[in-house]
Amino acid sequence: MTDPLKRRRNPLLRPDFVRLWCGTTASGLATWAMPFILGLAVLHGSLSAVGLGLVLATRTAGFLVAVPLGGLLADRHSRRSVVLWSGLAAAAASPVLAAGLGTSTALMAVAAAVVGVGQGACRPAFQALTAEVVAPEDRQQANAALTFSVRGVTFLAPGLTALLATVTGPGTLLLVTAALWLAAALLPRGGGTAPAERPARSPFHVEFAEGLTEARRHAWFLAGLGALTVVIALGYSATNVLLPLTSREHYGTEAVLAGALTAYTGGALAGALLVARWKPRAQGWWALFGLGLYALAPLSLVFPVGAVWVFAAYAVVGLGVELFNVPWFTAAQREVAPDKLARVSSLDFLFAYGFAPVGLALIAPAAQAFGVQNVLLACAALCVLAPALAALAPGARDFRTRRATPEHLRG
Repeated sequence: MTDPLKRRRNPLLRPDFVRLWCGTTASGLATWAMPFILGLAVLHGSLSAVGLGLVLATRTAGFLVAVPLGGLLADRHSRRSVVLWSGLAAAAASPVLAAGLGTSTALMAVAAAVVGVGQGACRPAFQALTAEVVAPEDRQQANAALTFSVRGVTFLAPGLTALLATVTGPGTLLLVTAALWLAAALLPRGGGTAPAERPARSPFHVEFAEGLTEARRHAWFLAGLGALTVVIALGYSATNVLLPLTSREHYGTEAVLAGALTAYTGGALAGALLVARWKPRAQGWWALFGLGLYALAPLSLVFPVGAVWVFAAYAVVGLGVELFNVPWFTAAQREVAPDKLARVSSLDFLFAYGFAPVGLALIAPAAQAFGVQNVLLACAALCVLAPALAALAPGARDFRTRRATPEHLRG
């Protein structure tokens, strides 16, 4: 029989967390659906390929600009209000994006930038809001539920978009994303006040520097963020650029590409379920080990080893990524000062996603200059080396910051 205290503490049974989970899921679905919808617009002839690139680029630019700003605002004001206004901004811009289809690519680019701003501003606010509505002992389970929804969205969004496209057009689908953003804005509750009272507000650059100082206090965080940045910029980018190429050259079909990405998502879903309950000793080292498993992705592409082995490698990679993600988010919520959590989380998203376009831009020229196999082997080696070096940082064993003052003496 289930312990009633555990049932009461279970975040999945708490209305405030369920609303937050639904809001993050809605924002994720809107985020992942938008590129597919715009791709359909290219097929329909209402958007050119050049226009597609421009619109997606301005959305990315808006995201990268808004992530640090969103972190500052979420620490300065209510996290709930930042989620509200960022979601409303994306919801308001989505119909404008639809109106620009077939008429004005410039209008679409401006609207996409606003959508990107809303997307970027809500990410650190959602992260900090989770820490407000979930008790510390339940955050790992809550973060696993959130990351499970993210992976589920990546799995379902393309199929749902394609299915809806059989009965309606891209413009209507963009209006559906507006409704999703509206749900993301209105559903979450909690966090009605700023996380800490301050005697006076400092200029934005000073408060941003405070976030950097807080991040530097946690050596494991800086080391882990460096490893994550390397893995995403090199490993993730290499497989995204070179997986389609090797799929065609080694196997003569693009089905391996689709199968590998599906296996990755399936592994990530399994990893989220596993880490929801599993709390091993030296959890930080286990998390970094999981991150290092990303090396299997480029390694599986070096030689034509068979499609089944590629699928297996990508499934293990997906599982390993979630072994890292959930403890990483949970540790940040536990160790970082509550009034600086959103700013530190914004650094996480900024570095992890900000350098990915650099890797995407450099991988193809590097493959032409040094050969595809050499680039894949180098990326695999760095995906192992970066987490291994991060594991040597103080506090990396458990993702805990060593305190100068004993816990019971802290005021």
